[in-house]
Amino acid sequence: MTEYTFTLKYKLSDADCDLTELVERLGAAGCDDALIGVGQPGRLALEFTRESSNAEAALMSALRDVRAAIPTATLIEAAPDFVGLTDVADAIGVTRQNMRKLMLSNPTTFPSPVHEGSAAVWHLAEILKWLSAKGTYRLEQTVREIAETTMQINLAKSSELLSPKIQRALQDLVHS
Repeated sequence: MTEYTFTLKYKLSDADCDLTELVERLGAAGCDDALIGVGQPGRLALEFTRESSNAEAALMSALRDVRAAIPTATLIEAAPDFVGLTDVADAIGVTRQNMRKLMLSNPTTFPSPVHEGSAAVWHLAEILKWLSAKGTYRLEQTVREIAETTMQINLAKSSELLSPKIQRALQDLVHS
């Protein structure tokens, strides 16, 4: 068994406002391995440290446990996935300046951001895969596994919003 650390962020329904009751329900449903955060009203973040045979099993079991405890909650995001250069630098133990230098010195091979603007955002898994291929950084396998799995969950969640017509039209037009 391996230990995986990840965060699930949820939007709560109006019916799920009693935090004491939510904590009890989450514990009873098997989420006793999660730290519970409630910063913004109507939101819930659960940072899990879950033992499992692989990252996918850890995340799926956590998603099932939360669904059992709070069936009306809506998943916003699984993390770590969407990151800035500072987040990546922290994850691999280098400075933000080092990450920026890597990005700028490898313009054609560095992964494309999922959002580019005043603050660019990438999928952590894509950057970790790129760094791994370079072979110059020692990356924890569990971090790579969890980043890949959270990215897949977020992509699947987002794909539900696509109409089949647009999905078919984009299939040949979007180059990854």
